[in-house]
Amino acid sequence: MRRICQALSAALTALILLASCGSKVPEGVGSSDKQSGSSSGLGSSSMGSVSDSSQAAFQFTRANLPRLDGSTSTAPLAQAMCAVLLGEDIDHTADLVDFSRTTQSFRNLMDGQADLVLAAEPAPEVLAELEAGGRWLITPFAKDALVFVVNQNNPVDGLTADQVQKIYTGEITNWSEVGGEDLDIVPFQRNQGAGSQTMFKKLVMDDLEPMQPPLTWTSNSMEGLLNAVREYDNSAAALGYTVYYYANDMEMAKGLKVLAIDGVIPSAQTIRAGDYPFLNPYFVSIAKDTPEDSPTRILYDWVLGPAGQRLAAMEGYVPVMDVEG
Repeated sequence: MRRICQALSAALTALILLASCGSKVPEGVGSSDKQSGSSSGLGSSSMGSVSDSSQAAFQFTRANLPRLDGSTSTAPLAQAMCAVLLGEDIDHTADLVDFSRTTQSFRNLMDGQADLVLAAEPAPEVLAELEAGGRWLITPFAKDALVFVVNQNNPVDGLTADQVQKIYTGEITNWSEVGGEDLDIVPFQRNQGAGSQTMFKKLVMDDLEPMQPPLTWTSNSMEGLLNAVREYDNSAAALGYTVYYYANDMEMAKGLKVLAIDGVIPSAQTIRAGDYPFLNPYFVSIAKDTPEDSPTRILYDWVLGPAGQRLAAMEGYVPVMDVEG
């Protein structure tokens, strides 16, 4: 897959750009600079800067690397991050990134089975548990978008947010109602608990309840959903969604057309500027009481600092910090 191949190049480039040496933490760890970040309604999200000069030479090893978990869509970034911080070939770091998907990764964090999570927003019930406990730092480190896709032969190039809602509530049922051919719309959804399904309900449907799809219109994986939209009944009837990172940088939208929403095509520029409507952050999360000099806190700060943000951009994510130029 192109992203895996490019990740090695990105990691090696990052080693040069970030002035790291061996497994030393790249430039930015140990910096006294602080970055503020919102915490998606979870209260104040303090960063906890590491300023002691001895920390600048901190070395990550396999023995002290925090236990990582997160969304499937952040796994490529985590693997590249491990390659940079450990000074290993990226192909040798896959065993460190066995992610449990979005909602389960936050449960693992709360249960003490993970130290640091890189993930999208979890299901509402898990988010409520996180809020109630007040024990977690949950800070945006990158932005993502929910994008809608159709078969490349579908003549429709875009939908409005209102049209998407009406399709998924069953009010609009034929492509001819939105400028397409006289063909029944087959709107696919992800399984409950999937990060993209949580995003879909929150960002797109708002307070509206999507129709209950037939089992054959539901997918338990992002790749499965995209394949279903691409190949459904040898026609252009299907509609589905994915996160921007999968569609663009993982090239999982080949054979599909990414739709404009309200006239805005999703891109790194429209996502960072906030012009595209269906936006959601990726979070880096640790326990609030994590010691300042611990590997977990040092890694958390690095992800949010210039070095981590630069690597995120190089790996195709849209970082919250402007690292261009």
